[in-house]
Amino acid sequence: MEQARSNTHAPASARLLPWPTPEGKPCYLVTDNNGSYLSRLADDQEAAQLTTATDVLVSAREVLDDLMSPYTEVRYVGIRLAECLTDALRVAESRGMRLGVPDDEDDHEGTHGQATQNTATGLRLKSPRVE
Repeated sequence: MEQARSNTHAPASARLLPWPTPEGKPCYLVTDNNGSYLSRLADDQEAAQLTTATDVLVSAREVLDDLMSPYTEVRYVGIRLAECLTDALRVAESRGMRLGVPDDEDDHEGTHGQATQNTATGLRLKSPRVE
């Protein structure tokens, strides 16, 4: 006699991966196993991106602190900072999506600050309330 299979665990949520498709669109991973090969690869890539961002920031400060830095160096630093910021925002968005959002978040926004939606990244940002 065949038994019916039941799905007793919650469905997996999609994880935003730290790299885009060749067309520049977001990549997502859906898995029930956070220790899978692709999950570990994504974790390693996120760590590498954040380490690179830290290194670029140190170099950028050196270039920007030198008032005699050539325009090409300043431009190069600006381009690299923009790349690293893009990566860091993707990591933050991915990790934020995995944290989940409490149901009563809207109730607390009026008392603590105003939430805004960043259309470029999809991140929900909260600004402090100014009185």
